[in-house]
Amino acid sequence: MTPTSPTGPTDVLAPYFLGAFGENNDLLEEVLVELVRDHVYWRRNFHPDDAPPISTAAQFDSGYQQRVAGMKRELHRLAAQLKRSVPTFHPRYIGHMTSDLLLPGLIAQLVTTLYNPNNIVEEVAPVTLALEHEVGQQLCRMVGYRTDGGALPCGAGHLTSGGTLANDEALFLARAVKLAPLAVRDACEATGVWLEPALRDSDDFDLLGWSTERCLALVHRALRTPGVSEAFAAARVEARGLVEFAYSHPVAGQTVVVAPASAHYSWAKAMRLLGLGDNQLLMVPTCEGRMDVDALEATLSRLAVNRTPVLAVVGVYGTTEFGSFDELHRIAALRRSDRAFWFHVDAAWGGYLPSVFRESDGSLRAHEHVSADFKHFPSERVYRSTAALAEADSITVDPHKLGYVPYGAGAFLCRDRRAFELAMQQAAYVFTSDADDEARFRNAGRFSLEGSRPGAAAAAVALNHRVLPLDHAHYGQLLSRSVQACEALYDLVPMLGQRLDGLAQVAVPFEPDCNVLGLAFNPRGNRSLAAANAFTRRLFESLAVQPAKEAGGEAAFFGSCTTVPLAHLGRPERARVSEALGVDLATPDAPGIFMLRHTLMNPWLLCSPDGSAQSWVDAYVAHLERLVRQLAS
Repeated sequence: MTPTSPTGPTDVLAPYFLGAFGENNDLLEEVLVELVRDHVYWRRNFHPDDAPPISTAAQFDSGYQQRVAGMKRELHRLAAQLKRSVPTFHPRYIGHMTSDLLLPGLIAQLVTTLYNPNNIVEEVAPVTLALEHEVGQQLCRMVGYRTDGGALPCGAGHLTSGGTLANDEALFLARAVKLAPLAVRDACEATGVWLEPALRDSDDFDLLGWSTERCLALVHRALRTPGVSEAFAAARVEARGLVEFAYSHPVAGQTVVVAPASAHYSWAKAMRLLGLGDNQLLMVPTCEGRMDVDALEATLSRLAVNRTPVLAVVGVYGTTEFGSFDELHRIAALRRSDRAFWFHVDAAWGGYLPSVFRESDGSLRAHEHVSADFKHFPSERVYRSTAALAEADSITVDPHKLGYVPYGAGAFLCRDRRAFELAMQQAAYVFTSDADDEARFRNAGRFSLEGSRPGAAAAAVALNHRVLPLDHAHYGQLLSRSVQACEALYDLVPMLGQRLDGLAQVAVPFEPDCNVLGLAFNPRGNRSLAAANAFTRRLFESLAVQPAKEAGGEAAFFGSCTTVPLAHLGRPERARVSEALGVDLATPDAPGIFMLRHTLMNPWLLCSPDGSAQSWVDAYVAHLERLVRQLAS
């Protein structure tokens, strides 16, 4: 079917956003006032016979009134300063990965903050910790994980402050799981109780090659075997430290993590944080902005020959720069072919897009049914990558991106919740013994890297999911609209090129996989990459936010930018981009391509700004044409 413009009072998403012009301000005020009064009512009726610590008379005291005036003055000053914020709520903003917020989550977070729950344990957050568990289950099912407690593997997830923390946790668990057989063997040697003959017959490199499933089955058994359990706890790398553990097991100190060159910079931070080091993060070349899986296979083969253990392989489902999807199905196939690495998917950006692919019963929609709502999306590669999410050991998702909730709300999902047993931490003043395994996994504070965590974030995500369930008929409608807006911009690029003929060339260096698109420009007749970059940079200066000014006054649109290193482009890519842009990339005079970067997640981009047939996307392309003509004249 052909995408339709989201206009008119029947728009199904209309009630769920405050709106670019605050159209739903009455709704927001009404619900907020109602819920704030409800909160005050709750306070007044909690032991109403107690004497109030703030007397009514105090409110008429001159000192009280002066302090109130001072507080209001500072709040008004803050409100004035905030007018210099970026108008990310408006269709004129198509820059970074942020947009207007869904009202259910926004209101839920504001109101829940009044209650200030700490999602470390049920004793201080009985409501929002249950909501976080609900959210974790929902996200797991959206990516294809099983969540019924009797299943193996059984998935589980929890919220974090953001994708960086979720990636840190992925690497932490990957190391704990992959090194566990070495520690179990040490425990068996110390106790004389051998849980498996293979532990005695295998060397360290062989044990590090065990699959995730086999490692977790061994850990599960070790933790429940008297004597071995205590010895295992003492022998683990988390107890001994990486230096001492690697001294006893030298090959463990050589483990590497393999990620694409397009991976988020948080992976380098995670390697340093865990003491693994930059040198043990191997970056695989990219092709078309995606991991070159042939290069990955060659890398894994070389490491196997050299007997270098692979701790984890990271795939990306929505790169930060262009929203590109790695071929996760091919990475999963490599692991099935006897290469036993921890498979993590960094889906901080694209993590909510699987909702477009899900039926209401959780099943995967057929490719032809998904593609019926779009002109280009999803490619066969994107469809198969989405289906392969269910095979990943762990996944990072950011609700504060395509989940349209306030910062910070990331999420970490694990395919087999038994891995969390290796991260369990006890604190007598916080945690009490749980009656069963289900209760243990509901108390995420036991195993999350963060201790205190805001329950308000869990309420925000949960309310969004309740109002818009994670399937194609609900949340998927919002994300479909975002992808359709990107398709509209992509389809207008050839027309823009024709209009600029004789003035400049425009190119899309990487075909978009979802809703992020990059554009590069070059003045007609120029062959210098440095000069083309300078031209595009001048274009960006007209789209960039000026922090010193109140945003929105002069700029017609707001965008972002990025530079793609030429080292990330293969020879065929260089040739294609060189021809499309008209620059010399055989002997370039700059190390990378500077380009405009557009994130098209605002839900109203296909609306008309003036009631005409043109959309905000059309208006933006016309604005770009005017900017280029001004620069080229």
